Amino acid sequence: MTSPHYEQQYLDLMRRVWTEGDERIDRTGVGTRSILGATMRFSLADDAVPLLTTKRVYWKVAAREMLWFLTGDTNIRELVRQGVHIWTDWPLDAYRKATGEAIDRDAFEARIVADEAFARQWGDLGPVYGAQWVDWPRYEPVGDGLYRKAEKGHNQIAALVEAIRATPGSRRLLFTGWNVAEIANMALPPCHMTYQFQVAEGRLNGLLFQRSCDLGLGFAFNIFGLSMITRMLAQQCDLEPGEVVWQGGDVHLYLNHAALVEEQMNRVPAGAPRLRINRRPSSIFDYRIEDFEVLDYAPQAHIAAPVAV
Repeated sequence: MTSPHYEQQYLDLMRRVWTEGDERIDRTGVGTRSILGATMRFSLADDAVPLLTTKRVYWKVAAREMLWFLTGDTNIRELVRQGVHIWTDWPLDAYRKATGEAIDRDAFEARIVADEAFARQWGDLGPVYGAQWVDWPRYEPVGDGLYRKAEKGHNQIAALVEAIRATPGSRRLLFTGWNVAEIANMALPPCHMTYQFQVAEGRLNGLLFQRSCDLGLGFAFNIFGLSMITRMLAQQCDLEPGEVVWQGGDVHLYLNHAALVEEQMNRVPAGAPRLRINRRPSSIFDYRIEDFEVLDYAPQAHIAAPVAV
């Protein structure tokens, strides 16, 4: 008897959320069906990667986003230059509301790329993921009980690499983007908020707690990102990749994704894609998109659906 395809647990969760989830009006006004609490596990052995096969996932977009996070950049300009549009909707919405200009996405992105001053004013997302991952604010005393922000923040990723190497048995091998003091200044508070790692018998396991998961659109990118950074950390720390564990808090499907959900639940997953890293750079911060290769990926057709902002 063959074991179920790794993607079946995702489709089962999708069906559960769609048929049993609590229907509510959410922040976006679109409305969702939602459950609280879900877990999925995926093996990374033999270069395995849990890419969804029941629809095409543009994995290079997710990979470029992860590499962008690791630079600490919080402005969409560099992403847009690479043809990545997944963060544009938030600054575009803010620009339209502030100016009343009915500009379309392509025109807005063209201005972001062409005009550095415009990008500085309208392309910044606030202290989102990358800022917290590699430059978490630190404060130093200046006397009389007063503190000032230190010029250089805490690099959680660099500290994590050192900790995995030095104290592999630690239960503190993690990083987070949930900085309570800075959430109000973020375009979007971190959804994939806390990553934790464990070294076991020469393997590195990775866990992601995601407080809010758009199961129809966002999950495919989130699980690829978790798998990718787990592999990168394993390579940098001379370990083999083990498994990844995904834990969702509020797991939801948008009501306007009905066509996507119904179509995808009727598809049968197949295939075993692999993710290969073709170079070992000198540090976790020196990977390039060309270093990553996905093999044996033959997904079914892409299913389009709108993003709720």
